[in-house]
Amino acid sequence: MAPRIPVRDLATLRRQFPGLDPEQLADRLVAGAAAASSTVGAGVGAVAMLPVPPAMTTELAAEVTGVAAIELKLIAELHEVYGVRPPGNLKVRSAVFLSSWSQERGIDVHKLSTIDAALGGRMRRRLRQRVMKRTARGLPKLTPFLVGAAVGAVMNRRDTHRLAARIRADLREIQVSWDELPALPPLDRPEDPPALQDIVDGSDGSDGSDDSGEAGKEPGEEPGR
Repeated sequence: MAPRIPVRDLATLRRQFPGLDPEQLADRLVAGAAAASSTVGAGVGAVAMLPVPPAMTTELAAEVTGVAAIELKLIAELHEVYGVRPPGNLKVRSAVFLSSWSQERGIDVHKLSTIDAALGGRMRRRLRQRVMKRTARGLPKLTPFLVGAAVGAVMNRRDTHRLAARIRADLREIQVSWDELPALPPLDRPEDPPALQDIVDGSDGSDGSDDSGEAGKEPGEEPGR
């Protein structure tokens, strides 16, 4: 799923959030991602109001997938904001962001060893462990009578904030000033975005409007892009 998640490059983010410095822009992205992951947790908890055992694993898988998509988008855009875009094509960058998500750490793109590690078997093991950990932590969200919805909302918001804080702390150490950044090409657009597009788009932290009159889109941009 990772290469299919749409990611905005720095130029797009600066157009959508004019006048913000890197920290303010990162704050907006984190706030939006936390709200989106909270919505996913609450939704799964609400669906599980009357638990049906055969459906529980599907509900947990959907929750983990939804939150992972939101957090992967956030990680990728935080790397853009701090001026440390990983080198390589879409597949390589997606592997780097998966590694970052599985470790809950920012990736030092200036060290080739970290890029190589993101593409190796060790990353896959860490990723499996991370998915299992998030799945196990999701069990309280299956509590009936809408209690799970409240638990899911609070837990997901807290976990996304905690992940973002760790990523940002690492990225600040290798941050490149916007004034010193070389001209970078636009990011590749995924050809087949996941079905969670509407939820993922909610991670832009916008207040529902921008200069074009519509949230999360540039003037003339088609819905869903």
